[in-house]
Amino acid sequence: CTFCVVLHTSFLPAVSQVIGKRWTRVRYTGSPVPCCPGRLWGPALSGLIWTGNVVASFLGIILRTRCLDACPQLGCMDGLRLLNLQHNRIPRVLHLSQLQRLVFLDLYHNQLCDMAGLEGLLSLRVLMLGQNRIRKLSCLENLSKLEVLDLHANQLTRITNVSHLGRLRLLNLAGNDISRVENLQGLDSLTELNLQRNCISSVTELETLPCLQRLFLSWNNISSLAGIACLGDSCPLSELTLDGNPVALETWYRQAVLRCVLHLKQLDMKRITDEERRMAAVQARREDEKKKETHKQAVHKEKRRLAIRNAAQQWEGVRASLEPPPPNGAKEEVSPENSPAHSPAQTNGIAQELLEAGSAVQILSLSEQHLAELDGDTLRLVGPGALEALERGWGAQTAGAVCTITFRYVQFDAIVPTLPRIRVKFPNLTHLVFMETNLSRLVQLAALAQLRRVEQLTIHPEGNPVAALALWRPFLIYRLHHFNLQRLNGLEVTMNDVIAAERVFGTLGLVAATETPRCRLLLLLEESRKRQLQFHLEGRGRRPGQSPEELRENGKLLGEGLSRALFNYPCRDGEGAVEPSERAANTQQYLQELVQRASDTHLKGEALHKLWPSLFVEMVRDCVLDMRDRPSYRQACLLRLSHSK
Repeated sequence: CTFCVVLHTSFLPAVSQVIGKRWTRVRYTGSPVPCCPGRLWGPALSGLIWTGNVVASFLGIILRTRCLDACPQLGCMDGLRLLNLQHNRIPRVLHLSQLQRLVFLDLYHNQLCDMAGLEGLLSLRVLMLGQNRIRKLSCLENLSKLEVLDLHANQLTRITNVSHLGRLRLLNLAGNDISRVENLQGLDSLTELNLQRNCISSVTELETLPCLQRLFLSWNNISSLAGIACLGDSCPLSELTLDGNPVALETWYRQAVLRCVLHLKQLDMKRITDEERRMAAVQARREDEKKKETHKQAVHKEKRRLAIRNAAQQWEGVRASLEPPPPNGAKEEVSPENSPAHSPAQTNGIAQELLEAGSAVQILSLSEQHLAELDGDTLRLVGPGALEALERGWGAQTAGAVCTITFRYVQFDAIVPTLPRIRVKFPNLTHLVFMETNLSRLVQLAALAQLRRVEQLTIHPEGNPVAALALWRPFLIYRLHHFNLQRLNGLEVTMNDVIAAERVFGTLGLVAATETPRCRLLLLLEESRKRQLQFHLEGRGRRPGQSPEELRENGKLLGEGLSRALFNYPCRDGEGAVEPSERAANTQQYLQELVQRASDTHLKGEALHKLWPSLFVEMVRDCVLDMRDRPSYRQACLLRLSHSK
């Protein structure tokens, strides 16, 4: 553009398209212009002359830095196309409504407080209002032909009243107090948007601008890439500036922006190289994989949480059905949600405890009501269905790494049949944890003797009534003496504990051994006798002066004692112990049969007592009649004897 007007450098391409390239600059130095009587502009008047094949006339006026307090009256110049009033002191726009052909108006660096007086300039295509005091965008309803709008360095706080400017190609709002990017829908021709030096923390709606190519957001308050996430959907965007924002201080800033906005060619006025784009693509793939993995973990965590919650509710329902009714006969409704032992807060706490157990958790089995997972050397089984994980194909290395098994929300009677499989599958198992498993009787603890070895046992009092009994700890120490237990519920098992347990249960075991039939003793202690024989053949039991540690080890090798093995938890056909309800039914049926047999015997005795006198007479009579003829009687007896042989 060859005319002499002070413009922002970024506006030159747009202005040159609007004004054209057939303008030239001249300076008028003659007498005052007669077309504007009463107003002496003097020899400093400068104008733009059309150089076509028409009569020369004033088509542009430049009045820069003339200390003007008001707009000049240009009523006789209705054909004026350009008016430059930069660097004056004009407070309001007046006397310009008659310039219906005005295309370019420059009021840069004046004292304008509003935009009143511009609504009549229907042909206006370039409006320069930078460096004023304007606080609100207004009076633009009729300026439908506007293509360039400059309002930088004003006092604007919001973007309003511009969505109808369908031809607008350049909008400069830099240096204001704008905090939100809004109301830009409808600017379908906008190619450049300048929002530098504002208070913007995030941008929205910019993806709706189909022609936006250049966006300037330097020196704002954008602290994260989430604030410019919408730019990822803006395909035409090729130039972007974000320098001066907090996000630009990060070391990964450029690569992150390139991952977010894929089609950029320039960032912060620097060309983007192929190497940067390649690195950004690699990083983008890594981020996508990380997001997928994070999403997968989140889905797994949610499924685990639901499985734990449902298992807790199912457990509480089963436990409530087994509890006897209140003594007063009133029906008390117990639900998992209202249970004091398993309140929602506690259930959520349990789920959170399991979810935060570790990041490298391997899900073995998961459904709506059970969870089986392997976390390092700990196998967690939650819910009855989790026991199915014990049937899966375990590799030797994986199974050998399992040292701890935790049971939760599983009936102990359902765990008992799996103990022989646990003994075989996990040779290095040293710690068992029973949380909510309904351990209620001492004899149930005897089922743990089916394991190979256990060094630690943890039985939580909550969910296991047996832990409230005073003798549960001595009974376990006595019954599992050959396991060489080290800890029970975190407390060390000392030699004094072993001696005390022997005093409590030793005599009882001896009585049981003397009163048990020999055939049952041989059946129960077959394996134990084999180990004892092997132990004595090796000569380990005949060495004097052994230390307590050696005695412990010898007891472990010797196996179960005769008296200890009698404290057994019976199972039926390997299907687990009989349920209390089934045991009560069997007992009742047995008693009924016993009573029936006793009653039948009594009735038979009474009938015999009544019939016996007549029967006795008949028997004596028959004998007298048979022996009346002695030779015949002897012959008949010999004959019967010969047939009986």
